[in-house]
Amino acid sequence: MAWALVVAAMLAVVAVVFVARPFLRDPTPASDRLDELAPEARERLALAEERDRALAALKELEFDHRTGKVSDDDYRAQVGPLRRRAAEVLRALEAGEQAGHERVPDRGQRVP
Repeated sequence: MAWALVVAAMLAVVAVVFVARPFLRDPTPASDRLDELAPEARERLALAEERDRALAALKELEFDHRTGKVSDDDYRAQVGPLRRRAAEVLRALEAGEQAGHERVPDRGQRVP
């Protein structure tokens, strides 16, 4: 009877050590930096920021035109390039979502 209690206690200790082992190890992360992004994520973030800037510029231009701060001629001259840039960035973001990788268009370069 005493022999069975000793074996049961040893099995319990082994089970506890086995279960607790992952919690007792000191993890060695690949990087300790919390703000470090993968290159793909960094590229996607840059595209999203460019999209936001282009859309904000369009919104501001539209507002200034409606309030009379920007003439019709100036509006027509500025709205085209802003719309093209916003469309390029949006296409690049969509292509990245579909293909799993992003391509950043240079300013003035059209995305196929």
